[in-house]
Amino acid sequence: MQLLQSYVDQIINTALEEDIHYVDVTTDYLLPDGHTSSAYYIAKDNGILCGIDIAKRVFEIVGGGVTPLAGASQCAGGAKVGGVTFSECLTDGSEVKKGDIIARMEGDTKTLLKGERTALNILQHMSGIATATNRCVELVQGTNAKITDTRKTLPGLRRLQKYAVTVGGGYNHRYNLSEGAMLKDNHIDVYGGITPAVTALRKKIGHMTKIEVEVRNLDELQEALDVGCEIIMLDNMSCEDMTKAVEITAGRAMLEASGNITSANIAQVAATGVDIISLGALTHSVICFDISMRFDK
Repeated sequence: MQLLQSYVDQIINTALEEDIHYVDVTTDYLLPDGHTSSAYYIAKDNGILCGIDIAKRVFEIVGGGVTPLAGASQCAGGAKVGGVTFSECLTDGSEVKKGDIIARMEGDTKTLLKGERTALNILQHMSGIATATNRCVELVQGTNAKITDTRKTLPGLRRLQKYAVTVGGGYNHRYNLSEGAMLKDNHIDVYGGITPAVTALRKKIGHMTKIEVEVRNLDELQEALDVGCEIIMLDNMSCEDMTKAVEITAGRAMLEASGNITSANIAQVAATGVDIISLGALTHSVICFDISMRFDK
């Protein structure tokens, strides 16, 4: 998965306008033009890094440009970013240990200070998602289950968050309502049942579009199978019922487990034999990964 630069820039510009608006009263009045400093990112926990290129782009936008600067860093990939040499020591997907230096920066102090919070907010949030996803992936190792996200994302940040899930080793569920037909309980209830809803929907969708149906019990599972659904979500079912669902389905449809899944029970859910485990918590309530930006004195 690759993020469009125009989208990334839009996110950054919105965040910078929110944070700075028109002047940084402290930095602009305290420091003279041309003041330089060196700084670095340091990890304060163990996890998976995500968003380092976006953090670098923040300083580029704050400082107004980027030009290559060969051999100017203590880490690989140094580049002159808006008056700042930004050097990545680690890349997206890297396993980070507490105390690791993630990146080094040297150059215009005003650029470093003005971009500090915006860059860290994005980097910490994305790394938190990647880290949480990776932990779930590790907990289900040895099973067939894939870890996926949901549409429970923060407004405007869906692409960043879904990218972070893939960096952590997970997979993306549908990106939006246009990317797949999914009949949830409310659709089924308002239309009058699984069979009539699937039948009506299949008459109108294109041949490339699969239909997923959410079921709440084994009777609804059987109905979804009988009407030929390609993907079936097992909503808030017990592990005992999910095991039975896998036996009943016998490979005729992909089975997705969803609802009240945590790190404490995810391994047990995966052991039932389901194909997919989706977790909204990966994006809607993730804990930021602890990273600090420190200046050399």
